[in-house]
Amino acid sequence: MHEHQEWLDERFKNIPIDHVQFDDLETAEHSKCKPLSVTLAVHAKTREILDFQVKRMPAKGLLSKIALKKYGYRKDRRPEGWNQIFKNLKNLVHAHALFESDENPHYPKFLKRHFPEANHIQHPGARGAIIGQGELKKQKFDPLFSLNHTCAMLRANMNRLFRRTWNTTKKQEGLIEHLWLYVKFHNQDLIKHSPLNSS
Repeated sequence: MHEHQEWLDERFKNIPIDHVQFDDLETAEHSKCKPLSVTLAVHAKTREILDFQVKRMPAKGLLSKIALKKYGYRKDRRPEGWNQIFKNLKNLVHAHALFESDENPHYPKFLKRHFPEANHIQHPGARGAIIGQGELKKQKFDPLFSLNHTCAMLRANMNRLFRRTWNTTKKQEGLIEHLWLYVKFHNQDLIKHSPLNSS
């Protein structure tokens, strides 16, 4: 984490970021009845991962009753992650930057707390394509392409994030440590060789 912060400070010390995309990627610890949310913020122009937060959340839909009965009440800690990610971005991102996300109704409150002068555009969700494990979208123009492509790369390169896998996360701390390893590889090596960044 400290190494990543040092890299960010050096990378953006003279060029404040003016365009950020963010959203939550969902996975689980041990069981789908114990979901985890990975809030991800990326540089919209370069697809560099700026920050992430991993927080517990309650199960939704058909699993909610099963989860409550089997594991008890599970507090939604996503708000802590949303608050922390914008706090961490404050020294990197321009006060009037453009933020883009999906239409999660909770996002504006937390963004406004740390970036009151920023412009926030929320885009309606779209159906996932067969490729990209659902993160890439079927529509011809995806306004959140940088974010969704990065999420697809996370799922493709981190076996514990595959939608169908035996390599499940057993502890939240293990996922966080794995993500820090991937973030360094993604930012400092992987996307440098991407055809999308060759122009």
